[in-house]
Amino acid sequence: MRINIPPQVEFVIQKLTAMGYEAYLVGGCVRDSVLGLNPNDWDITTSALPDEIKSALSDCKLIEAGVKHGTITALIDQVPVEVTTYRVDGKYSDNRHPDDVRFTRSLKEDLARRDFTINALAYNHSDGIIDCFGGAEDILNKQIRCVGEPTLRFQEDGLRILRALRFSSVLSFIIEKNTSASILKSGGLLDNIARERINCEFTKLLCGKKAENVLRDYRSVIEQFLPEISPMAGFEQHNPYHIYDVWEHTLKSVGTIEATPVLRLTMLLHDIGKPYCYTQDGKGIGHFYGHGEKSTEMTKKILSRLKYDGVTIETVTELVKLHDLPLSPEEKLIRHRLNQLGQNKLRLLLKVKAADAKAQNPIYGGRLGELHEIEAVVDDIIARSLCFSLKDLQVDGADIISLGIPQGPQIGRILSTLLDAVIDGKCKNQFNDLMSYAQAMKDSKL
Repeated sequence: MRINIPPQVEFVIQKLTAMGYEAYLVGGCVRDSVLGLNPNDWDITTSALPDEIKSALSDCKLIEAGVKHGTITALIDQVPVEVTTYRVDGKYSDNRHPDDVRFTRSLKEDLARRDFTINALAYNHSDGIIDCFGGAEDILNKQIRCVGEPTLRFQEDGLRILRALRFSSVLSFIIEKNTSASILKSGGLLDNIARERINCEFTKLLCGKKAENVLRDYRSVIEQFLPEISPMAGFEQHNPYHIYDVWEHTLKSVGTIEATPVLRLTMLLHDIGKPYCYTQDGKGIGHFYGHGEKSTEMTKKILSRLKYDGVTIETVTELVKLHDLPLSPEEKLIRHRLNQLGQNKLRLLLKVKAADAKAQNPIYGGRLGELHEIEAVVDDIIARSLCFSLKDLQVDGADIISLGIPQGPQIGRILSTLLDAVIDGKCKNQFNDLMSYAQAMKDSKL
């Protein structure tokens, strides 16, 4: 096959080969091109040593921050192109980074240090795909397999464990049995990995097409950095609305919701407090009173520990807190909910509720129909520009002050009362009507 290489990248390859060095695309860009995907990054590996790279690209702007490990970044038309000398990694004392590297002139030696066969492919237009470890066949078979001995690969860099799971989830690939067995045995290596790095790989995993399957098959690995999920597995709910235990219900809800970080994280954590809130009534029916509050508390701690950004923590935590909020397709109620949450958050909550319902007993599928009705009510309110927030009111604080009411918290309370009156149909959202209503409120307190 012929890969369509961006001109800036091909320029660098041509510069290096013109000087007599080998130069190839390597890693993810080759893998994704073989899969028919659009690569995000284009990396070049070369037989040229760092000083030789600099000489060959002397007329380009170069960034040498990674030169110690053989990496130089060339800026071609403001596009960064990363070039790395063939290398052999030394010991990995910290299970993450090599203590040192040795440069080599052998492409095969360079490819041998890489994590998975599907990432150990090289390519240029002259030689086509260079495949020393069966990566092309593994792509054909939709398989993740380590280059060489899996246990050694994971001991070198524990993050590779999550990378394997992420590739399996995102690409819908199976994990080869020896690689899989080593992952399940080596999960403890994740304890040596920075939470930020775990966050990055885990979020991508969670947003993959096969996240549900990967979470199910490798729960023990995920428990290394998310031990709170352990009590959910096998925890039966003994409730007519549920046909799955808490963990399986969670997995089903993750698999059925839109693949965005906020929504996938919400479904993963929305019931995480249930095992701590279980009670059983006289009929043997299970209840989880207060699990929303417990799940909210745990969610905030978990996301903070895993170094998620503030907006994600706030949004996911609130959606977990609200996931059992009563809703019905009544215009007044929905306008109040729009005022409380805002349109974007309410729409996210509807998606959360729908995923929750899909993961419950299907005989109660009528809940989904009601959620569709609620969404239609939201659409109608927005389309008709109905008032549901203070900014929609046809009066403001200055208007209320003009009635002789002094500035202070009282102004906000009056405006909120006016908004409630408009939503509840007690007053029209028109200036004169609102001012009369406010005047009556003032007079009633005299």
